[in-house]
Amino acid sequence: MAKEIKFSLVYRDMWQSSGKYVPRVDQLEEVAPAIIDMGCFDRVETNGGAFEQVNLLFGENPNVAVRRWTAPLRKAGLQTHMLERGLNGLRMNPVPADVRELMFKVKKAQGTDIARSFCGLNDHRNLRGSVEGAKKAGMLSQVALSITSSPVHTVGYYLDIVDKVVQYGADEICLKDMAGIGRPTFLAQLTSGIKKKYPQIKVQYHGHTGPGFSPASMLEVARAGADYLDVAVEPLSWGKVHPDVITIREMLRADGFLVKDINMDAYMEVRRLTQKFIDDFLGYWINPSNSKMTSLLVGCGLPGGMMGSMMADLKGFQGAINATQRSHGRPEMSLDTLMVKLFSEVEYVWPRLGYPPLVTPFSQYVKNTALMNLLNMLSDKPRWSTIDKDTWGMILGDMGRLPGPLAPEIIELAKEKGFEFTDKNPQDNYPDELPRFRQMMREEGWDEGQDEEELFEFAMHERQYRDYRSGIAKERFNKELADLKAKAGAPVVLVRPVVEMPSIDIEKLTAEFPGAIAVQAPAAGELLYEVDVDGPSSAPVAGTAVKAGVPLGYVQTRYGLEEIIPAADGRLAAVVARQGQKVAKSEIIALLIP
Repeated sequence: MAKEIKFSLVYRDMWQSSGKYVPRVDQLEEVAPAIIDMGCFDRVETNGGAFEQVNLLFGENPNVAVRRWTAPLRKAGLQTHMLERGLNGLRMNPVPADVRELMFKVKKAQGTDIARSFCGLNDHRNLRGSVEGAKKAGMLSQVALSITSSPVHTVGYYLDIVDKVVQYGADEICLKDMAGIGRPTFLAQLTSGIKKKYPQIKVQYHGHTGPGFSPASMLEVARAGADYLDVAVEPLSWGKVHPDVITIREMLRADGFLVKDINMDAYMEVRRLTQKFIDDFLGYWINPSNSKMTSLLVGCGLPGGMMGSMMADLKGFQGAINATQRSHGRPEMSLDTLMVKLFSEVEYVWPRLGYPPLVTPFSQYVKNTALMNLLNMLSDKPRWSTIDKDTWGMILGDMGRLPGPLAPEIIELAKEKGFEFTDKNPQDNYPDELPRFRQMMREEGWDEGQDEEELFEFAMHERQYRDYRSGIAKERFNKELADLKAKAGAPVVLVRPVVEMPSIDIEKLTAEFPGAIAVQAPAAGELLYEVDVDGPSSAPVAGTAVKAGVPLGYVQTRYGLEEIIPAADGRLAAVVARQGQKVAKSEIIALLIP
């Protein structure tokens, strides 16, 4: 009898891999009946990751969104699944154990059936709390292996992790091919190895299409025994997102697999509604480059969704780099030349930092280190001159074990700085915090909510939750949208970049200060030189002394505050951005002279 392959629609990740926001709850409710009517899905990825934070940024209650979005799907018999980041839960930084455990209880009560849990380092210790928390809450526990291609990421390496998480009680395994660089034959060998050792374990494959391997990978893992495949629908499929269900279904059907029929009328309705949401407002934050595939991702191994931000990084640095080039009598560099140099530097840096899988947040750490190496070397400074504190946390073991050994020069640099390495269980570094958050909610006069869901949201995303409760978040979002519409001069009909670079002539400015180093925004968001000020705050003036590693200010992002860290000691030569200004990731906000 032919083996059946089942499909999961990654509707949340389709949006999250394309832009800043996901549809509002009313839009999700509008599209849910058409998704159900397509008849080809057994599962839908509904929430997790940045989903809750996005709703808080809208100024809306994410708990309401999850309950209303999952309800019609579950009523129709489809399983719903979420994505969570292991030690980091639903945010970018570590979460106390009691908050992690409450997360699973809340999400199960809200209608989420399956917890897909991954650790960016594939450290099974970080996954144990996820497996046990999901099982205790009555959810299916699906552990996601962060797939990459390196000498240390062998089939045996991954099977050792599977052995551990199965002991902890995991029900399923997901192959999370976040950059789409997993080689098809390797993925087939891994799937076969899992199925041979644990025939009762369901295997689900999730692969992005950026470098183009995904359809071949899907066919190979299906032949090797996989049970579920993650797919997308137009107009957000392909590019750097996920393959479209129509193509994958026909490919599998031609290979002899049993797959469900697609109601094409319903497919076209999902397609129409998705485009409608883009045209409504979501397209303002979708970068056009995400609709394009690129084989350049194969070499550096970075997730496709990072390409847009990476090019923004390079564009932000280009003026300062070329000013330095001119001051040394060297030729200027094009953006393409800088891109190739950055990709080459990522390939150099990655193994020397222990081959961390290039997934959030570790992909950012590796890329940022490579970028600073490139800038420093072009300024005749040594490689590794600038490594931020979060990257050092990864290097030293604060977030878990690195898959491979660190290069001797990195170990020596850590010793020179007096840093200590640790192999302590990362969760032990973050004591329980729910009692503190309960007390704060009592002081605010806030109810903990149905199934303690408001308590959970507050503890997971404190600052964003406060902004939601105060109304600041909705006001900020409405202003951001109004500004983008005003710039466009008309409703969105095409996909647009997330933000534009400032109109100031950065290259001209950097030419005035040869050898100056750019101070850049670490993420897109609202620039804050001071946090929680009641009145207006002014930017530091030219001549202000700054120190390397000491925050000059912050950027309020959808997931929290990001520190703006100068790369060197010195004095500010020019300040070009003001308090409260919306900035793009890597936008130059100041120049400093070392």
